[in-house]
Amino acid sequence: MSRGSLLERAATVYDFGEAFRARAGAPAPAPIEAPAAAPVAPEPAPVRFVPPVAAPARLPIDRALLDAEGLIVPGGAVTPLAEEMRLAKRQLLTGAKTLAAKLGDRARAILVTSPQPDEGKTFCAMNLALSLAAEREGAVLLIDADVAKPDVLGRLGLGEGPGLLDALADPRLAIEGLIVPTDLGSLSVLGAGARSNADTELLASARLGALLDALLAADPQRLIILDSPPALAASAAATLAPQVGQVVLVARADRTGETELREAVALLDGCPAISLLLNRVSFTAGPRRFGYYGMEDA
Repeated sequence: MSRGSLLERAATVYDFGEAFRARAGAPAPAPIEAPAAAPVAPEPAPVRFVPPVAAPARLPIDRALLDAEGLIVPGGAVTPLAEEMRLAKRQLLTGAKTLAAKLGDRARAILVTSPQPDEGKTFCAMNLALSLAAEREGAVLLIDADVAKPDVLGRLGLGEGPGLLDALADPRLAIEGLIVPTDLGSLSVLGAGARSNADTELLASARLGALLDALLAADPQRLIILDSPPALAASAAATLAPQVGQVVLVARADRTGETELREAVALLDGCPAISLLLNRVSFTAGPRRFGYYGMEDA
């Protein structure tokens, strides 16, 4: 086999290019025309992130509505109710400090419920939150977790909007952005949010615990008050109890029976600390109670 034919075969097999073909005496291939360049699309404009220039506006609480509802009025006169709530909140604050070594941040999460409806749990939850908000240090977040009958925002004169259930259903929502700050500096509120057929499952999900942890970690001095459904009327209270450090069980003096109390406590035993708050107590004639001392000199 001649040297020329060997080079021709190698050029065909290995495609050594035009130089080898010329050396082998093979004709040069026809030039290959490059395809026309496709039009270049203009680059999209960069997305600009504009940070908020100010904190969310603090919404005013309707003081007249609070007074009409029989609730504590911030800045108002000292009343027997205000004094009773001061005693109750001291117990909760002491409990939060005592339980912190065992429970960590969850010791600052407090669930307020009752055995049955119409025993005053929301009334007590709101008054406790209002009383706690009067403290010189710390902050309080009142969460409406009574998703079946939410009315915390309405009783404060605030409009409804996205809330707890929305944050549980959609992981993309930042729960801090759903909190409503009020003109009572240290008090903020989180509504119940939009209802669905899976409300109880959302409250039982691991995401609730993660949200509570995030809310507590965001402010080491924050206390969270959750108003929940009655323990014997809905399963949500028993679901929420293991997520908090303390439970306040509201009993109506003229209605709640011992059997109902025992049944409610049994359902809520997932919480390490359960306190009883007696509501609607009628005092007989006798020595004056809280709120009268010093009034003669005022």
